[in-house]
Formats: sequence, structure tokens, C-alpha cells
Amino acid sequence: MTKRKVLEVNNLNLELNKTKILKDFSFDLNEGEVFAVIGPNGCGKSSLAYTLMGLNGYEEKSGEIKLNGEKINGLATNKIAQKGMTLAWQEPARYEGVTVRKFLSLGLESKGKEVNEKELAEALEEVAIVPSKYLDRKIDDTLSGGERKRIELASILLMDPDVVILDEPDSGVDVVALNNISQVIDDFREKGTGVILITHNEEMLQMADRSVLVCNGEILKRGEPEDISRYFKFECVPCEDENYQEHLEVSSLG
Repeated sequence: MTKRKVLEVNNLNLELNKTKILKDFSFDLNEGEVFAVIGPNGCGKSSLAYTLMGLNGYEEKSGEIKLNGEKINGLATNKIAQKGMTLAWQEPARYEGVTVRKFLSLGLESKGKEVNEKELAEALEEVAIVPSKYLDRKIDDTLSGGERKRIELASILLMDPDVVILDEPDSGVDVVALNNISQVIDDFREKGTGVILITHNEEMLQMADRSVLVCNGEILKRGEPEDISRYFKFECVPCEDENYQEHLEVSSLG
């Protein structure tokens, strides 16, 4: 059975401070598919995520982005989220004074759904967080990075997007949290959500159906996760492009 394409990216180009960050970047994503993007630091992976989500300062120079067949170039981030694509940040935000309950409720309200206490609890349980211990806690420095990441994923589960971008979800988390995040990725797949997985973690890379290796803002290699992982680990060499260091410095700002 042919799966529906939920995202199509064609010849995407991005410039920041007159430096090319993304170069003719093209790929597609099917419903329920996990598509991994790997590459060295500063190669443009996070910039890709920010461009897809229409963040300020990351407006593409050229190219086309289609979500569920509809062109979304130029739309504001909140409009893109309403149409079905969202981003889980590498470093989840802290919301001083905002409780976990309120934060999760916003996820439901953004989709025009009524807040249901049972749904909030079930979403937290899916990410291995005990609702009774966390619903009334504040999303601030009293929570670890791993806890905030899982709470953010619970919010995304409630939003039920067509596409979710996970920007290095394995960064700064322990083994237990990593296992929880891996389970959530499986949950997204089962629900038919397309996942763009930006990662350095070999174990998480193996969860992908397809993968690409990115270098200096362009796709260097496409293939099976195992093949891409092996190539990245044993055959990749530092980029000798004379513009690479400038590219690294500029793209790392995002």
C-alpha cells in the first residue's frame, strides 16, 4: 500500500549573512515514516529544521516546501503548526510560572480541542512521567533537561501533528530518558505521524526508515540508516571547502 506524502521539500536554499547554509536541499517524507538527518556540527541540520518551521531569520532564498500538498513557504511559524507540522527543540524552553498542566493544555487548545484531564495524564504516561507528581510543577530550572524534553514530547503527542521535527532529542539525556524518547518515536510512527529525526546517536539512527548525510549544507549521501551510519563513522573526513569554517560559525548561531 502506497503511503501518503506529508512533506515535500524541493531545491531548498538558505543564506545567512551572505553565507550559503542550505544548498538545493530536497527530500520527501511519508506518513508514519522516520527520516533521519545526520552530519557534523554546523553542517546545517538545525537550520533545516528552523527553515521548515518558518522561524524569523530563516526564510528560504529559494525552493519549495509542501505540507500535505499545500505550499507553506512564507507562512508564520504558528500557521505552519496549525497546518500540522511542529518542532521539538534540542534545548526545550523554560516557562517560568507555567505549570505542566497549563503547558499541555495549550497543546490541545492550539488544535481547537477541549482540555481533558485524562488526555493530559495519558500523554505524560506515554513519556514515562507520573502525572500526579508533575502536573502542578512549573516548567523551570527545577526540571532536568530530560524531563523538559519528555514533557515537550507529551505536548506534541496531544497536538497529534502530521509531521514532527525532533532536533537531537538524544542530546543531554540519560539512558532511561533516551529509551522513553525512542518509545515515543515508535508511537508517532504507529499514529501515522511523519518524523524528521536529527541525531548523532547511532542507536536512534537505526530507528529510521531512510536517512541522509548532510555536509556543508547539502545532502552528501542517501541510503539505509546502517549504511549512512557506517559511512559517517568510518569514511567521512573534515570538509575541505574553503567556506566551511564560515558556514560552521554562521549556522551554529541557530
